[in-house]
Amino acid sequence: MAQQAQFDLVIIGSGPGGYVAAVRASQLGLKTAVVEKNARLGGVCLNVGCIPSKALLDSSEYYHLARERFAEYGIKTGKVSLDLAAMLARKDKVVEELTENVRKLLEGNNIEIVQGTATINAPGTIEVDTGKKKKTTLAAKNILLATGSAPIEVKGLEFDGKHIVSSTEALSFDTVPKHLGIVGGGYIGLELGSVWNRLGSKVTVIEMLPKIATTLDGQVGRTLDRILKRQGLAFKLNTKVAKATVARGKVRTVLESGDNTEEMSFDRLLVSIGRRPLTRGLGLEELGVETDPKTGQILVDETYRTSVDGIYAIGDLVPGPMLAHKASAEGTAAVECMAGRAGEVNYDTIPAVVYTWPEVASVGLTEEQVREREIPYCVGSFPFSGAGRARCMGETDGFVKLISHGKTDRILGVHIIGPRAADMIAECVLALEFGASSEDISRTIHGHPTFAEALMEAAMNVRKCSIYAS
Repeated sequence: MAQQAQFDLVIIGSGPGGYVAAVRASQLGLKTAVVEKNARLGGVCLNVGCIPSKALLDSSEYYHLARERFAEYGIKTGKVSLDLAAMLARKDKVVEELTENVRKLLEGNNIEIVQGTATINAPGTIEVDTGKKKKTTLAAKNILLATGSAPIEVKGLEFDGKHIVSSTEALSFDTVPKHLGIVGGGYIGLELGSVWNRLGSKVTVIEMLPKIATTLDGQVGRTLDRILKRQGLAFKLNTKVAKATVARGKVRTVLESGDNTEEMSFDRLLVSIGRRPLTRGLGLEELGVETDPKTGQILVDETYRTSVDGIYAIGDLVPGPMLAHKASAEGTAAVECMAGRAGEVNYDTIPAVVYTWPEVASVGLTEEQVREREIPYCVGSFPFSGAGRARCMGETDGFVKLISHGKTDRILGVHIIGPRAADMIAECVLALEFGASSEDISRTIHGHPTFAEALMEAAMNVRKCSIYAS
């Protein structure tokens, strides 16, 4: 085995948590290496998650607009047809460019990139199988685990990569399924369901719980349900897949809802019920790194250190929402803690976004959570149908909902369903971070006409002095 130079930090995984942590470590003067088992850097997010799915969501939305809505804007196109291969090629190009940018970013910060599969033999010692005869050994003062997560596989619904698939394969179907079944009504299933629905699939979402997108504010979730149904998605709630078999190119399923059973046949079945942390093969059990027996997530302290000194973990590996921006924030904080600085993440101000159309974005507490905690509160809302910019674009679905403390007026949560919600939420995150009140938002001048005016109006409505709200 070839012994390499001592590093201050070796990071296993090059996703949004890993590569951001590496750059921050380099900025703080730490000699850093990143180990990545896949040919491309960027992890799940850049390769088979956030980036390719958003590329397809945008492409499919343009296709839908060209077919269904251009005429109302006075644009005549003639017959519009789908070139799925070109759409997928564009998605792949976007991924390739961004992953290459990550490589340049790491190299530009003098971070060593080691291609291979890592195993921690002992605290401070990482063995990397690079595919060559001799394995490479890296020595490090600290090790940061940032290996991300993978789709959960369900017994009886095992992935075959063609008919019963995970979100990875659902990004690259070679043809548009006539009927796509989706097991799970969470963010990933709804986003991919939206893609293939726009491209011509009949989409049926099967969810065990009584509603979709269960983490959303209830009012927002119900609105999203109505809009997606109007777009053509079908939902079977309180329903589970009891059996699935592949025969003659079809996935034949038996669905159970209470005492009732139903058979349905799909061209493809996407199983999207959640993700599990990727910890297998790292050697954590042998090292005694503590994990949650239920979730498999690694337990860490406030500095992201595991139960073993010198080993840290972030992102999907640790408790909390599995979001790329959460992993990036934790990566930065963990490295700053290693360097003796005060790194931390405010988990009360992590935004969440669902990239359906309209988009959904939220930060802070839902109305249900505020009630459960018996916090006195006020609510202000404003529909996008009342916003001039939304009218100009013909995108009037949805609303902004702002929840503030009933006595102090401090903002507790903001929930947006509507156009550009993913971008609008940034102002709300900043407001929560600085402890702003609804009055602070309402007295902040917003450009006109913009979508953000709806947030200002919702804030005004908390105090019952909106100009336009009834």
